[in-house]
Amino acid sequence: MSRKNRQWYSFDLHIHTPASADYQEAGVTMLDILRRAEARGLSAIAFTDHNTVGGYRRMREEIAFLEALEKGGRLTGEERPRLEEYRRLLGKLVVFPGFEFTATLGFHILGIFPPEKSVREIEHILLDLNIPDSQIDQGSSIVGASADVLTAYRKIDEAGGLAIAAHANSTNGVALRGFDFGGQTKIAYTQDPHLHALEVTDLDQRGRHSTSAFFTGVKPEYPRRMHCIQGSDAHRLRADPSNRKNLGVGDRATEMLVSEISFAALRELFAGNDFSRTRTHRVTQQEVEAFDFIQSAREEGPSIVQAFHESMAEKGGRLYDVIADVCAFANTNGGAVFIGVGPDPKTPPVGVPDAAKAVTFLEREIGRKLSPALPVAVDIQETRGKQVIRVMVPRGDDPPYAVEDSKIYTRDEDETGLAVRDEIVTLVGRKMQAPSGPPAAPAPAEAAAPVAAADQGVAAPRTGVEVVSFEERDGDRYYTVRDLRNGNMVKNVTLSSSRRLWHYAISEHAKLPAPETLTWQGDLALLRKRSRRGESSYDLIQRTPKGARFYFGVSEDGIHGEWKKLVGQEEEKAEG
Repeated sequence: MSRKNRQWYSFDLHIHTPASADYQEAGVTMLDILRRAEARGLSAIAFTDHNTVGGYRRMREEIAFLEALEKGGRLTGEERPRLEEYRRLLGKLVVFPGFEFTATLGFHILGIFPPEKSVREIEHILLDLNIPDSQIDQGSSIVGASADVLTAYRKIDEAGGLAIAAHANSTNGVALRGFDFGGQTKIAYTQDPHLHALEVTDLDQRGRHSTSAFFTGVKPEYPRRMHCIQGSDAHRLRADPSNRKNLGVGDRATEMLVSEISFAALRELFAGNDFSRTRTHRVTQQEVEAFDFIQSAREEGPSIVQAFHESMAEKGGRLYDVIADVCAFANTNGGAVFIGVGPDPKTPPVGVPDAAKAVTFLEREIGRKLSPALPVAVDIQETRGKQVIRVMVPRGDDPPYAVEDSKIYTRDEDETGLAVRDEIVTLVGRKMQAPSGPPAAPAPAEAAAPVAAADQGVAAPRTGVEVVSFEERDGDRYYTVRDLRNGNMVKNVTLSSSRRLWHYAISEHAKLPAPETLTWQGDLALLRKRSRRGESSYDLIQRTPKGARFYFGVSEDGIHGEWKKLVGQEEEKAEG
């Protein structure tokens, strides 16, 4: 779909009607809901009643009845204005049919479909998801033994719909913190390739504890970056004055940058890797002008999915560094490279002179120096009055990717480095295992492979590096290290060949203190705590029946369970 003529439109994709058994206002009509959506400045809405398409069906049946009366010349004076109002409103507002499905264990999933899909087809999907025929019109959120979450995602997607995890971080949400079920299950529920987006209730919040921060691709447990949106989950026209949590139509909406208001445009947006095209609904012009996703990216900082370069000048190798980052993202999990702006959010952006010409040049250089060919998207953005270039890099489906045919790069945390032998072997294996056809998002089992438990004791941390073993050859030490993010083992690592975190781990491993000098909590001990830029990392040791295990550079995201008690973190309830 063309990028030209894209505009910001407001969507509320989670609206209930009186067809839901728990609707909170009496006497509300479908016209009332459409009028309220218009008043809130919405461009599109979805009727998503509990386990039914009843509300949408009632609206279409009423319109069809009025049109039949009109055709027969039998419209009354009261009926004609209703039909004309429907036509006026539906000329301005797109209404998508859908439902809010209650899956096994009570999790809620939105299924949203194109307006041309018949109600009967959508009802068949609900029946296929084990909603009893006797309850298909009841609009109840309690339906007994229905299908599981992953089956619901798949069936909605295969039927041509959008599968969205409803209020994922809240009650009945698949990413609800503190809910007592396995971490790998949560990963699967939020990373499944059939899932198109997560609906969250804290989209406006910033910082590492916001729900969307778990799904930016930087968390080791959640490497697939997810589109996050918000919806009102309205069960009434206006917010309840006695309980502001009971929102009305449009009270929590999402603006999306699309070229047209259509289901195809929505599906194209959610299938893409441009995460700057959604934002919270902004009511005032001042709020709209204040939105700057480049500045927001700088505040998040360099990571496994984004990098910053003030220049792409050929002199000094800066252009080569940009292309190396593109290669690394393609070989890892995809990401975005920003040019003309540094990583420090307090430093004014430099900008790119003659940005249009620079885009053409960069596209040519990436195509010339990177192999095999990779479909990157290069565009011009603006931040603080400066034009900058953004390169959106997909996770490549034909790895390994190389610069100048021989230099293979990967991304580790916020660092791009040359791949070592075992990493290259892993990339080749990924290519061999990849299915034919268009590239797909990494499946949870691959993207978040569990790190082996420490001999059935406390599970290893989830980030950092484990120094597994070493051997000496001709006076040099060759180490085997394990990447704790994904469990990948890399052999034959030397101090001179290792990248930054590996280098640190090997250096620290060489000067380990005597075990009796450490303070132990059971079989766990803290070797060292480091603080940098307001974030902490830890070096840890663990005793097991087979010997000690050593973990270095473990970030706060990798600390869990008994490790939290060891390092003195307040015990948090979080995903995974």
